Amino acid sequence: MYSSIYYLLRSKQDGRHLAARPEEPESDRTYLLIFSADHEALSYLSAHAPEVRDRFAVESVPAYQLKEMLSRWGFAGIGLVSDPSGPKVEFMQRDRLS
Repeated sequence: MYSSIYYLLRSKQDGRHLAARPEEPESDRTYLLIFSADHEALSYLSAHAPEVRDRFAVESVPAYQLKEMLSRWGFAGIGLVSDPSGPKVEFMQRDRLS
């Protein structure tokens, strides 16, 4: 995982990253959505928010920077999107990431 590159979606308007909240009762945890490929990030937007696709840019980040990034921006963890059309998202908490 350390040598991997992941892709994020960042708003062109305010610079915030696309995030998600899993359907957990009484949870306010926010997870940074990450993708394994840039085209998966764009497919996700096309499938679920085509009207705002042009408001986001795809950004790459090496895996070793993720934990620091989560801490800096206050995310509880990551949401790894494995099927952008579904979507299928695996949520992992920050303290469990290596």
